[in-house]
Amino acid sequence: MPELPEVETVKRIIEPQIVGQKILSVTINHPQVIAYPGEHLFVELLTGQTVQSMSRRGKFLTIHFASGDRVVIHLRMTGQLLIAPMDYPIEKHTHFIAELSAGSELRYIDVRRFGRFWYLRADETDAFTGQDKLGLEPLDENLTAAYLQGNLGKRKKTIKEMLHDQSIVAGIGNIYSDEILFASGVYPKEKCLDLDCDDWSRIAKAIKEIIAWGIDTNEMTAEEYLAGKGKEYRNTPHLRVYGRSGQLCAVCQSEIEKITIGGRSSCYCPSCQMKKSIYSDLIK
Repeated sequence: MPELPEVETVKRIIEPQIVGQKILSVTINHPQVIAYPGEHLFVELLTGQTVQSMSRRGKFLTIHFASGDRVVIHLRMTGQLLIAPMDYPIEKHTHFIAELSAGSELRYIDVRRFGRFWYLRADETDAFTGQDKLGLEPLDENLTAAYLQGNLGKRKKTIKEMLHDQSIVAGIGNIYSDEILFASGVYPKEKCLDLDCDDWSRIAKAIKEIIAWGIDTNEMTAEEYLAGKGKEYRNTPHLRVYGRSGQLCAVCQSEIEKITIGGRSSCYCPSCQMKKSIYSDLIK
């Protein structure tokens, strides 16, 4: 699933190519991806709009139009946005195509069709997408150890699960929660209420560092992005624990392990991310 760094990459690649462009026509190949207000009205409202800007909030993208209207997009698990020449081969599972005045097309591809589009008019309150329930951005200066501890410190759920709570911190998913916990030296199955001030300080610091790293290392040209069909990112080979079960930790050479927490897999280093109970026994 694209997480905040990947969605930010999409925004940075797509926005310069669509700003100032007028949408000449819209084709919906699978109505399921249109969440609101319905396929036919969506097409009617979108056709003729001129793109003013694009923004990101958590994992959501919003295309803003000169009229004040906007389209909100969530890529979910397998969604991809592309700007392609009109004669560029159309990928299988392409569900949305918008013809732009520059002679290119904005295309949405989604194998699993979990992604969604919402069209909101200028005077319309967003009561549909869920963006109003999002917590702080990871790079927000207000995201501190005190903020995390104040919101999560009494919770009985694991820190791994709670890093996925979008109402606390927006944009973190399975990939970056593994990387954040590795960077902070915290065992992913620790309950939030068992973490101390030092743990929360390291987690807060790691959130900012890992998300910033993810954004920076994903930087690529529009040509590279199109060649990768919007699904290949530069930082994947450099992840230190996510998806590396059975491999050796780059820091201590211990074997990286995988466990399941809340129905999601979690990879971690048992030496660098020691359980607090084990650590306490060792220092006695």
